[in-house]
Amino acid sequence: MPLKIGLISDSHSYLDHKTCDYLQEVDEIWHAGDVGDPAILEILPKGKRLRGVFGNIDDQAVQERFPEWQEFELEGVKVVMTHIGGLPPRYAKGVKTRLKSQNAQLFVCGHSHICRVEFDRELNCLYMNPGAVGQHGFHQMRTLLLFELDAGKITNLRAVELGKRGKITAG
Repeated sequence: MPLKIGLISDSHSYLDHKTCDYLQEVDEIWHAGDVGDPAILEILPKGKRLRGVFGNIDDQAVQERFPEWQEFELEGVKVVMTHIGGLPPRYAKGVKTRLKSQNAQLFVCGHSHICRVEFDRELNCLYMNPGAVGQHGFHQMRTLLLFELDAGKITNLRAVELGKRGKITAG
């Protein structure tokens, strides 16, 4: 049975009901850094495994909860996650070496606030950046990614637009 993943990043101390609604149906929530106030993690739907990394704005409280890097294998997929990752083929310093050494199939990062998914043929690795779910930053649209891990494959990937930055919906 596939494992459903909800991938978010760059909340910058903000989570809304719309984001949480999309995360209700997943098995795991991954946060790719820049959490901001760690209290927002308590707003996330209960009963889900939470994996995350700290970002460049995160203070000691978040850094004590999450490492700078996550490396794990799940449903036969080798995953590497950090906050500042750059873009294929111009990754941030040290990222490409780490992806090669881990034989990563999925690289997750945040930081840019721009949702982007790209297959890096050289590394045979899928790059995912979910964009930003928060209000702070230069992005226009708040986004997240939903996908499944199943028997070594990444399937049913979809980008979700949560609304324009600055537009807070009631409810």
